[in-house]
Amino acid sequence: MAFPKFSSITCQIGIRTFSLSSRVFNTAGPSLALSDEQCEIQATARKFAREEIIPVAAHHDRTGEYPWEILKKARELGLINYFIPEHCGGHGLSVFTTSLLNEELSYGCSGICLAIEGSNLGQIPLVLRGNQEQQKKYLGRLIEEPLLAACAVTEPSAGSDVSGIKTKAVKKGDEYILNGQKMWITNGGLANWYFVLARTAEDPKTPPSKAFTGFIVEVKIYLS
Repeated sequence: MAFPKFSSITCQIGIRTFSLSSRVFNTAGPSLALSDEQCEIQATARKFAREEIIPVAAHHDRTGEYPWEILKKARELGLINYFIPEHCGGHGLSVFTTSLLNEELSYGCSGICLAIEGSNLGQIPLVLRGNQEQQKKYLGRLIEEPLLAACAVTEPSAGSDVSGIKTKAVKKGDEYILNGQKMWITNGGLANWYFVLARTAEDPKTPPSKAFTGFIVEVKIYLS
């Protein structure tokens, strides 16, 4: 955005007068224009919403049928798993770019968009904090095969209050035993693996930042 050059400006408000001395504003500001890649992603998502989502959205609203076929088509176009980093075979798109994508998909149906986008909830903890081995194994498989991930954090007595989580993880030998209850899990019952947050600190006074551990829990479900 370009700003004009000012030489001398005098402004009068009521009976008070003040002057803005001569100065030149920097004309080089941040650009809000989309890149060629962003325009292409936006156009692809918009076309997909119009041709694939809108024609069947009412059917899925009426029946509650999970949109497997739409997810598989979205996967073929790269409209799913978009946060996965490039070293795992993904695109590693920015938050802004994915917001453009989700805006277009939600135009077709916000519920179907959530089914497409919901897998990201389980992926993001691994993108942010997973080691290379975990990322390649669990994020990489989502690129190689038609699979979903999910995030299991919410509990009956701990929704937005994550610090109130009661699910516990106790180490037994080389394994952890998780015991608790989770609910409202997007793609729950459909995901190939889950990110599960559980309490590992025995002392109830342990601060939340040190009381919990994230676990990857595998199941065997495919988009077939």
